[in-house]
Amino acid sequence: MVRDTTLGSRAFDVAIVIILVAVAITCVLPLWYTLALSFSTKSAAAGGQVSLWPVGFNVSSYKQLLQDSQFFVSFWTSIKRVVLGAGLNLLVVPLMAYPLSKTVKDFKLRNLLMWILIFTMLFNGGLIPLYLMIKKLGLFNSIWSMVLVGGAQTMVFYIILVMNFFRNLPKELDEAALVDGAGPWYILLKVYIPLSAPVLATVTLFSMVYHWNEFLYGLVFMTREKFYPLQTYIQQVVVMLDPSTMSQDQLQRMSQLSNRTLNAAKIFIAMTPVLIVYPFLQRFFIHGITLGSVKE
Repeated sequence: MVRDTTLGSRAFDVAIVIILVAVAITCVLPLWYTLALSFSTKSAAAGGQVSLWPVGFNVSSYKQLLQDSQFFVSFWTSIKRVVLGAGLNLLVVPLMAYPLSKTVKDFKLRNLLMWILIFTMLFNGGLIPLYLMIKKLGLFNSIWSMVLVGGAQTMVFYIILVMNFFRNLPKELDEAALVDGAGPWYILLKVYIPLSAPVLATVTLFSMVYHWNEFLYGLVFMTREKFYPLQTYIQQVVVMLDPSTMSQDQLQRMSQLSNRTLNAAKIFIAMTPVLIVYPFLQRFFIHGITLGSVKE
């Protein structure tokens, strides 16, 4: 007797769809709640009355964030930081990952350099030596202080990811290129890079999210507010408010705000660029992270 597997297969597909929809809803709900909270009144937020819809629709939180021109200056600073940081990673990471993907026979210093990189990833001197080094280099109030320090601290992970991706590419590609007379630079630029779109897109996404969300180095290395990136500015916007210097209109707007609504507005504005960029890189994400994390 032949068993009819069609019904069982359909039931399994339906169960998978239900599970995926449930997971998607659990991911979307926190974002939706944050948006609803940011548009709610101070009393509704403080009283815990907000669920999935704004209570007493109110845009005071966004007005407070957007009324100052410094917001747009900081926004532009963060964009420049993301572009420079992601660009630096795309330039340096493949150049370091390619020789490290070779065997010790092909690159004798491979193990030594790999151990040095791993050591820097596991141990660091702390914030004070880093502060003194940036001061000695004269990079205070420079966007390069955030780009270089942040990039150096995360780059080892990206190098390992891309290195393992390169190691999983067929060895015959190297052999065929060498037979045709290609050198290392030609092989990297014409063979490896075109095949590495998934892992490079993944590294770019990681780098963009890191540089966009990181705020500590803006506080440490920037002595003037006009040089703050967006996350640092948003983190400081409530701390820097001085009621004694506010006008009557500003005090009235502040009376309509609470930390909950203002923080919700900050969170939603901060994550919007990432939400916009992510769909364009998502198709590379899983493929790149799985191939780059497997070691032969």
